[in-house]
Amino acid sequence: MKPRNTLKWIALLGAVVILGAAAAGPAAQEQKAWLASAARYDKNGWIYLHIEGEPRERGYQHGFLLANEIAEDLRVYREVWKHESGMDWEWLVEKSRAMFTPRVDAENLAEIDGIVEGMGAAGVKSSRDEIVAYNGYIDLAGYWWPIEKKKLGAESPNRPLQGCSSFIATGSMTADGGIVLAHNTMDSYPEATSNLILDIVPARGHRILWQGLPGWVHSGTDFFITDAGLVGSETTISGFSSFDDKQVPEFVRMRRATQDASSIDEWVEIMKRGNNGGYANAWLIGDTRTNEIARLELGLKYIGFERTRNGFFTGSNIAEDIKLLRLETDSQSDDIRSSDVARRVRWKQLMKQYAGKINVELAKTFIADHYDTWLLKENPGSRTLCAHGELDSQISGFPAAIPFNPGGTYDGKVVDSAMAKRMSFVARWGAACGTPFNAAKFLEAHPQYDWMAGLLKDRPTQPWTEFQAGNKK
Repeated sequence: MKPRNTLKWIALLGAVVILGAAAAGPAAQEQKAWLASAARYDKNGWIYLHIEGEPRERGYQHGFLLANEIAEDLRVYREVWKHESGMDWEWLVEKSRAMFTPRVDAENLAEIDGIVEGMGAAGVKSSRDEIVAYNGYIDLAGYWWPIEKKKLGAESPNRPLQGCSSFIATGSMTADGGIVLAHNTMDSYPEATSNLILDIVPARGHRILWQGLPGWVHSGTDFFITDAGLVGSETTISGFSSFDDKQVPEFVRMRRATQDASSIDEWVEIMKRGNNGGYANAWLIGDTRTNEIARLELGLKYIGFERTRNGFFTGSNIAEDIKLLRLETDSQSDDIRSSDVARRVRWKQLMKQYAGKINVELAKTFIADHYDTWLLKENPGSRTLCAHGELDSQISGFPAAIPFNPGGTYDGKVVDSAMAKRMSFVARWGAACGTPFNAAKFLEAHPQYDWMAGLLKDRPTQPWTEFQAGNKK
């Protein structure tokens, strides 16, 4: 995203809204009042957006203030989907309309309608069904499509289901006995569009501060804080293949759990209710009121759950629950050449080495770590906690089993109990280690990915930045 003069943009926005209100009457006056409650600013590669109110109101704020970013993300997702599946985007939206839209709860649906309305007011056309499909893209492309395409006789490769490195620690593991949580997102670089810090104040339920994507009513990268004292993150369970298209999409359950739950137990129960197996994750959850932490591994048939007030949990994409691992994944749990196993080993090394010392500053270094436990040396690549598929000539299973695949880590986030209590966290856009990515240079060096021209975006080195709910500058 190109930098913009924020003050000039806000002034222009105000003029547009006022002129529109004068022309359209009471409805536009209401929308003007809605926008007066919202705020947006851009900082160090991130977009901070504050929205509040009833579902349609905050959706309108979201859609209007991020209309251009949503339009660009939709363009990218259309192209990626077509390249990976061979199918048209409109076909996917129609399938989602029948399968997902009826299973979206009324509040999420109203917020989505508001997003579409706000985008339209800003001159960008979309529809309820398209935004539902866009929100459900991970379920659709990664879990439903591999099953569906077999009905068409297709044998094309499935989307890789490894992504993200995360840990949560508490008690004797941390410097102050409180919770420390860190996470980085790992995915295909064309889809590295989650540079949104969203502050949501709903009319009902808990305030949320999370990282997300423009146009999504859930996080997707799943790093969050709520005013109930909950913090959370996740890492995808690799090699997972189960899916139930008659149940509730993951994005619906994640939003409801995060907004509605007041405890770890409530959050877990909402996530389990109507579970469709989509976006199967190991969730790391903490309650900063009690300093209890938990790990929920949510498969479809099998579920693992652990909790403690003195210890740690990690996520590197390999399932820890033995039944889930053996019966719902095809992952090889001992092959250290694989990214998920190599990163699990590295997490254990770091937890042992720094037990009793872990704090925010150390957590930043953990998720920026480049030690390869297979090669036994510093070597930024696909097997490191801060992953760099674009630098890796080997095949390690992430982000796909091909050399120099443009995917890996493109952010970092850290929070501790003290920060969570004031609804804040620190974040870095781009690789957690700060290594820049230049799209043009990459494509020149690796022309096999020329289909990504116009989809890949530069990510220069950015500093760590603290964001706090309610700050509007």
